[in-house]
Amino acid sequence: MKQRKYSTDDQINTLLNRVVEEVKEFAEAQFQRIQSLTRIGIALSAEKDINRLLELIVDEAMKFSNADAGTLYTLDEEAKCLRFEILKNLTLKTHMGGTSGIEVTLPPVPLEINGEKNFSNVSSYVALTGKIVNIPDVYEAEGFDFTGPKKYDAQTGYRSRSMLVVPMMDHNNEIIGVLQLLNSRSPENGEIVAFSREYEQLIISLASQAAVALENAQLIQSLKDLFEAFIKSIATAIDEKSPYTGGHIRRVTELTMDLARAVNETREGPLAQARFTEDELEELRIAAWMHDVGKITTPEYVVDKSRKLETIFDRIELVKTRFELAKQQIRLKMLESQLYQQQPGEASTSNQKQLEAEIQRRCKELDDDFAFLEKCNKAEEYLEDSALQRLKEIAAKQVEINGHMVPLLTEEELKNLSIRKGTLTEEERKIIENHALMSYKILQQLPFPKKLSHVPEYAGGHHEKLDGTGYPFGLTAEKLPLQARIMALADVFEALTAKDRPYKDPMKLSTAIQILEKMTHANHIDPDLYELFIKKGLHLKYAQKELYPEQIDLD
Repeated sequence: MKQRKYSTDDQINTLLNRVVEEVKEFAEAQFQRIQSLTRIGIALSAEKDINRLLELIVDEAMKFSNADAGTLYTLDEEAKCLRFEILKNLTLKTHMGGTSGIEVTLPPVPLEINGEKNFSNVSSYVALTGKIVNIPDVYEAEGFDFTGPKKYDAQTGYRSRSMLVVPMMDHNNEIIGVLQLLNSRSPENGEIVAFSREYEQLIISLASQAAVALENAQLIQSLKDLFEAFIKSIATAIDEKSPYTGGHIRRVTELTMDLARAVNETREGPLAQARFTEDELEELRIAAWMHDVGKITTPEYVVDKSRKLETIFDRIELVKTRFELAKQQIRLKMLESQLYQQQPGEASTSNQKQLEAEIQRRCKELDDDFAFLEKCNKAEEYLEDSALQRLKEIAAKQVEINGHMVPLLTEEELKNLSIRKGTLTEEERKIIENHALMSYKILQQLPFPKKLSHVPEYAGGHHEKLDGTGYPFGLTAEKLPLQARIMALADVFEALTAKDRPYKDPMKLSTAIQILEKMTHANHIDPDLYELFIKKGLHLKYAQKELYPEQIDLD
């Protein structure tokens, strides 16, 4: 009896130990799954790139369920269909969509056919109903049309068997996608088995996390797309303020980013240690797009001023009217004087010719003066002291208007025509230069996220010079960040070579490079960036894309 009791107690203890061990193993497995779900949840939440996120969802779902293949669809409500985003098959070594670089060419799955809901396709059924579908063998399943998978099998030699299709629901329980897994493999022998209920619950949990992460990523991407569209629309509006500067912002932005990438690629010289992260490149790109936003406050007539007397219109026409009036008055007064002095019947042919000659001489003098003014009105030549003296002499001449003697040139007209170089007065130049400060002030008002916090600084600094003679803040080299220096070089080069400016002819590429080199010697632009700019051939790349063929005189 005692022996029998001992044997029974031993069996009970063995059974209890086995049960405890199994419970322990189950608990550890569940704990590991919970840890895995937590880890995946963190990874999903951290991933902001939608392509990588979609791929991560499929990869983790396949790992959880030991699936051999996985497909992820996203819901397109407007088109009423499911679009293939990711397609993976381990056996066939197929990877389409996501980070693969290979576009999924399969047609989308319609949610409606001839106005009726498409319940025949398993993925569309799940998207429409929100129900989970777990099929042990698609070749034996009823209620769904598996012509597509069977055709795929016939073409590839694959055998689709078990299938698990799960809806992806966001926080509002709205379906935003469908996750489809194929051919679960047994962990023991690798054979294809049905997806277990345990796997089903895990995938449902994963799909729920994935849906929220995907929705967040899509929302972030939508906001980025909206912001991108907004800054480009502002830049386009600024460019379109002037018919002569269309495309300036785009060209400066592209040139800026080409130079920034060249900095990242260089492994020698003073810039060898300089590196921009992806976030810093994005920050610089936004700053380049917004660098001229301050021009929204600049009057168009100043931006477009192609002649010295130009405001809303070219006032040379007003000057021309005065000169024509002066010539008419000369003719009239001399004819009146002749009539007054001449006695009846005493007309002298000789006196008449002398009068006509005097009229022609004085009118020609006015014509010559006006031709000189027209030449001065243009920005083509630098005005010497002798030209300035002649302008003053012309301005001293008068014409009678409404019984009052007025100068042929007003003080303001004389001031504009006396501009030695270019078309802008000092006041107008300050108005133009103020756009850099306004860019900074406008951008400072925007709540940029931390990774874009330097956008106002870089955008506002694109006219600064290393020697401190730039504007708006007169920053010197030690206070001028590399990003602002890059943008400054790009802006200068674009302005020099621009083929659409009304105040100058398109400049030859060689001339622009000579000017840039002089600016490096004058400590206006960064010499290291200039050297890299030339070494990498960025000036030639830009010229081939943006300049007239006749401007390109360098190889």
